[in-house]
Formats: sequence, structure tokens, C-alpha cells
Amino acid sequence: MSKLLNKTENSPSDYNEKNINDKILLNIRDIEQRMHFLYDGKKSQRRILIILRDEESITQRELTEKLSIKPASVSEVLAKLANKGYIIRVPSSIDKRTMVISLTEEGRRVADEAYQSRSLRIVEMLSCFDDDEKDTLLSLLEKLNTD
Repeated sequence: MSKLLNKTENSPSDYNEKNINDKILLNIRDIEQRMHFLYDGKKSQRRILIILRDEESITQRELTEKLSIKPASVSEVLAKLANKGYIIRVPSSIDKRTMVISLTEEGRRVADEAYQSRSLRIVEMLSCFDDDEKDTLLSLLEKLNTD
């Protein structure tokens, strides 16, 4: 049975009575909730910082496409990051209507910490799998994501 099972919502007997599709969805939901908790509810902020760590600079439109979230949501997160002093937004030299986003020195430090923390969490989270199981899990997740 899932270690992540939310026992306040579903008792073990309730879980055992569910069909396989419901069990899969419950486990996916519980994993997502655990990841949200591990990110202190700031998953989008950390994702953006990590993307900027790798990209150096990026337009808001490119960032929106990479994140696959609404432009208004990206704008809101970017405003929070700018208020914290983690990013700067400057008009593009090519098109003044386009904003180019990059990390500040403090933002780079926080992005590096977020990246290292994420890397450790991934190793811990997947430590229950051997290499063959990880390959199988990856294959199944890719199939689910492309369907």
C-alpha cells in the first residue's frame, strides 16, 4: 500500500476497496501533495529559479511555454521573485515590448540551493527503486504524459 496515502481522507480499508484506477490516481495525488509540501508551496518560484539558473536569461513568453502555465500566473510569480530581489526584468534590445528575465546574484544563490535541494529530494524519493524499476517507472510516466 502507498506510504503517501492520505489516511485522513482514506482509511487503509477504504483504499483496499478502491479499483486500480482510483488507487493510481490517489497515489499520484498524494505524491503531488508531498512534492508541494517539500517545496513549501513555492514550486513555481523554485522551478523558475532553476530554469533561469540553466538559461541565464529568458523572455517571459519562453518561460511561460517551458512551464506550461498561464501567462498571468507566470507574471504573478515573477513579481514575487522581483520583490524578493531574485530576478531582474529588462526590455529586450530587439523588441522593447518583450521583457528579458535573469537572476540577480542573490537569485543565483537561491537557485543553486533550490537545484541542490531538488536533486537530493529526487535521489531520496527514488531510492526505493533499483535501476530497472526506475527505467520501468520512467517508461510508464512518459507513456502516461504523451497519451
